[in-house]
Parts: sequence; C-alpha cells; structure tokens
Amino acid sequence: MASIQLKNVVKQYRAGKNVNKVIHGVTADIADGEFVVIVGPSGCGKSTLLRMVAGLEEITEGDISIGARVVNNLEPAERDIAMVFQNYALYPHMSVFDNMAYGLKIAKVPMDEIKARVDKAARILEIGPFLTRKPRELSGGQRQRVAMGRAIVRQPQVFLFDEPLSNLDAKLRAQTRLEIQKLHRELGITSLFVTHDQVEAMTLAQRMMVMNAGVMEQFDTPEVVYSRPATAFVASFIGSPPMNLLRGAPNAAHGGPAGAILGIRPEHLTLGNEGWALQVETVELLGAERLIHARLGDELLTIRTDEGTPAPAVGGTAHVLPHPNRLHWFDATNGRRLEAA
Repeated sequence: MASIQLKNVVKQYRAGKNVNKVIHGVTADIADGEFVVIVGPSGCGKSTLLRMVAGLEEITEGDISIGARVVNNLEPAERDIAMVFQNYALYPHMSVFDNMAYGLKIAKVPMDEIKARVDKAARILEIGPFLTRKPRELSGGQRQRVAMGRAIVRQPQVFLFDEPLSNLDAKLRAQTRLEIQKLHRELGITSLFVTHDQVEAMTLAQRMMVMNAGVMEQFDTPEVVYSRPATAFVASFIGSPPMNLLRGAPNAAHGGPAGAILGIRPEHLTLGNEGWALQVETVELLGAERLIHARLGDELLTIRTDEGTPAPAVGGTAHVLPHPNRLHWFDATNGRRLEAA
C-alpha cells in the first residue's frame, strides 16, 4: 500500500498554436489505505486525471508520487498499480481463472502461488464456482468481479477504478458498491475511484474530489461536501434533488450578503402557513417522500417532504420557511462560498 501525492498537476493538449488545458493545477494528498472518489460531470477531466496516475496519459506540468517515488516518467507496469475498467477488459477466449492469473504468469510467478492468490481472490469475491467458465457465460456483475479479482491477485500498492459500475443495471450497481466497500475493508489498499454518479461517490468515498471543467472544486469527506459545499457548482451537483440556488431570494432578511446566491436544500424547507409564497407546478410521490416543484417569482424551487405531509394543490399557492441554520450563500460572480455576516 502507498500514499498518492498530486502536486500542481496540469494536462494540456496542443494542436498547432492552440492549447487546450483539461486539468488545471490539481494538488491533493491521498493517505495510505484511503478510498478517494473523483466525481464530476462528463468532460470534467476526472478520467484524464486517473489515467495520469496510471501512466496512460503524460503529465504536462507538476508531479505525481506513489509512495516515496515520483512516477511522472515511469511506465504503467513500473508503478505497482492495478486498474479496473468499465468495459471489464477480459480476454474472451480465456477462462475466469486464466484471466485472473494472466498477469502473474507474465511476471513468472510460481504456479502454486498463482493458484493460491486466485483462489483467495475468488473466495473474497464469491466467484469460486465460475473459475472454469468463459466471460461470455457470466453476467455483467460477475464479469466486473472477475475484473476486480484480476486486480486483487497482483497485490498492488494502488487500485484505480475507472467508472467500473457504469455498465451495470441499478440493482447490480447497488450490490457491487457493497462488494467494493467490503473489499476495501478487507484489503485496505489505497484506491482512486472515478464516477459521474454522486450516489456512488457519497456511499463509497472516505473523501471525495469534486471536479468541474478540469478544476478541483472541493476535496473533503462526503459529509462536509454535502453540508458545506465550497462552490455553487458543488452545491448544484451533489445532492438529489440538488440544492436550490436562488438569486432573487430576500437575503437580508436571513442575514446573508447582499446580491449573493442563496442556497437551501429541498429537505431544509418546511411547508406552513407563512414564509415564502410559492406557485406550485408539480408534485411527485416517490414512495416514502414527495418532491414539490414550485416557483418563487421566476425561479424554480424544489421542496422535499415525507409522504405523510399533505401535498399542496398543483396550481395553488404554498408557503415555505427555510431552516435558518441550513442556509448557504455563494458569490454571484465566481460561485465561491460566502459566510453570513
């Protein structure tokens, strides 16, 4: 196992005189044994950053260290990492056992040790009965477990996961998330996990790195990212439904800076007989909760209530009060978090 250090890491592509910078000076320290999730929308640079750690993309500026070594100029095979891809990357003509053992055979590991490592990984991942099967005989979830098993048997210092659950259906994603958590508890190997899915990020991460347009907007625990987002982007990206961001709210009445964006999460608005007057547009029942979509002037607002709370009539007026200790303010120009006066 090893720590990972990113020091002012930059990635840019050149096409003639044009320069396209896709990673803008990312700096982060990842502790030995930590599970860190890199999350953000498509095109934000999260996979590019992971590929630079893996050695599959060159670094334009800055340094990446794994353990005590700066690995900028090392080949992927020299970095002591194992990568799990979203498309599994299994050899279709090989059995599950041979897929998991292939890297060890290339490294000339003795056969009895190969068998011991594969058997142990298969036991952890509960794929022992499938060792003689070909990948085409397995479900998507089973193939992903084989891909993880191939990474485990290498006994690397670092696991790198590139959206490994994106090809699975919702039920299998939830099940595999639990398996990955169990795997990390058992092995304790430093892990970087890339996803665009905030549920995966919130449930798997010990700390999460939120990326936007190549910039690391926030790097903290899921609890802090959710409860104290560093920017309006983080506030709008993390949370389902996302935080309400209002430019026309009466900030002064709540102690907020003049002209700032007011943020309030849907679950921190309470229906009542006083407060903001909203025009109700739609009401969604989602089992144990309701989402009420309404307008405050020209701005759309979402309120989350439990299913036992009577729903306001669509087209009618509803009043809500924001929880005073759950308000957030962001600079209207750069989106950065502001503290109340």
